[in-house]
Amino acid sequence: MKVKKQVEQALSQVLVPGVERSLVQLNMVREIEVTGKEVRLKLAATALNSEAQELVKSRAKQVLKSLPGVGKLALEFVPAKPKDLNQIGRVIAVMSGKGGVGKSLVTGLIAVALRRQGKQVGILDADLTGPSIPKMFGISARPGGSDTGILPVLSNSGIELISINLLLASEGDAVIWRGPLIGKAITQFWQDVVWGRLDYLLVDLPPGTADAPLTVMQSLPLNGVIIVFTPQDLTTMIVKKAINMAQIMSKPVLGVVENMSYLYVPEIDKRIELFGQSKAQEMSKVAHAPVLGQLPIDPELASLCDRGMIESYRSDAFTTLADNFSRASGK
Repeated sequence: MKVKKQVEQALSQVLVPGVERSLVQLNMVREIEVTGKEVRLKLAATALNSEAQELVKSRAKQVLKSLPGVGKLALEFVPAKPKDLNQIGRVIAVMSGKGGVGKSLVTGLIAVALRRQGKQVGILDADLTGPSIPKMFGISARPGGSDTGILPVLSNSGIELISINLLLASEGDAVIWRGPLIGKAITQFWQDVVWGRLDYLLVDLPPGTADAPLTVMQSLPLNGVIIVFTPQDLTTMIVKKAINMAQIMSKPVLGVVENMSYLYVPEIDKRIELFGQSKAQEMSKVAHAPVLGQLPIDPELASLCDRGMIESYRSDAFTTLADNFSRASGK
């Protein structure tokens, strides 16, 4: 048992090419059998082409040969479906009634907050026709993998990401697909991506209550939904439809986030409500869920997102959002 534990610890140092997470983090260690000083090891071949398999095999042998309890090593790759490797603690969807309210921004900020808390986090960008997550995180690299699975791309701080924009020839290419095809692509992102072991997977939903959000709510084991909105009367009216959808689908609303809630002018130490009086408490009552945060219009945050540096952002409002989300999610 001691040798088996040592082997697993050693394999946590072996990084998988294309994603740079370890075999253990991606849950690709399928079996460790120890007989005397002989160790038989089975690793998942999922998303690894022949070249990647050889590299992983070489790295594994290198770290294991120095263990005192290991004399002979037998290593083989075995088939496994991506969904069989995925162990995800909580799946949280972020949705809005309409576009342009900052839903993707909130998704990114929550992911950054969780990562700073030491959590293993992934983002599934389900907004196929308006993907903005890669831009915020400064990512343009294509996902790795093979015909057996897709490997997500890792952000600078270690957040796993998958987005349709990372699979297009150019980020400016339009995704002109009908609803059923979009739904199928979202399902594939869930089933065919090797997420491995995650504490949280955040799903950035398309705006509205049509096919794509419905696919996510029906196909993914959601633990909760976060509703994002802005203070305008028109927006809050539409957001009530999103809240109603979550309730009809029996998905708990963990909380609401009001974005663009105000503009703080430090020179006069004053908050200006550019889009009208806050609707945070009203939406909280409609959703029967707490207000997780009221984010201001922040030129610094906008600049960081444009430069792909959302992971560098810090503010009091962001800290409040992070703390409230941790309480609401029960973790």
